[in-house]
Amino acid sequence: MNLLRSTLFAVLQALLTVLFSVVAVLSFPFSAHTRYRMVTGYNHIVIWLARWVLGIRYVVRGREHLPHRPAVVLAKHQSAWETVAFLFLFPPVSAVIKQELLKVPFFGWAYRMLSPIAIDRSAGREALKQIVSQGRAKLAQDFWVLVFPEGTRVAPGEKGRYGIGGAWLAAETGAPIVPVAHNAGEVWPKNAFIKCPGTVTVSIGPAIETAGKSAAELTRAAEAWIEAEMARLPPAAARQ
Repeated sequence: MNLLRSTLFAVLQALLTVLFSVVAVLSFPFSAHTRYRMVTGYNHIVIWLARWVLGIRYVVRGREHLPHRPAVVLAKHQSAWETVAFLFLFPPVSAVIKQELLKVPFFGWAYRMLSPIAIDRSAGREALKQIVSQGRAKLAQDFWVLVFPEGTRVAPGEKGRYGIGGAWLAAETGAPIVPVAHNAGEVWPKNAFIKCPGTVTVSIGPAIETAGKSAAELTRAAEAWIEAEMARLPPAAARQ
């Protein structure tokens, strides 16, 4: 059954990707925020399909922790689920992504209209400068900035090395950091075609103020909260 559901979902998602790439191109004349609202219709529909086709639901805890000004979101990265859902679960966000994604047919064309921060991850310190310069501009435009500090998706129960880029941006701009934990990888595993029913828990932590703190200190604080919260999350399959 999971194979049939996953196949149907993949077909529908592919069709939606083509459709919204056209919507994205047509949205070009509008403002960045208007384009964002138009293109993220895709994200809403994909997560709706994930619920009704795959049986993947979600709950969000800690919304009251979201500050009333643009912030830097540092989130766990396990799955493709959060790359879709976080674009509408949070205020308009500019996600830090690798430049190669913008070259993917259809998907990349649409993503360009979402005001991402596209970096060359092989550029070392220059990539950090790109995050700070582009991120500063996005925050000034009332976009939040979404960073997955581990850089790549990690399997449930594992932890990657936390990069300093998002915290450096926050330290340079004074924007607060919002740490986020979730367990989407338990139902939508990395690079897996077959997905499983269950409930993703997204947990938003208290905002971390950045004044007077170094990027290294901020990274350690966000990492400590995220990893501790990961151990407290209920199993994703427990709420089927």
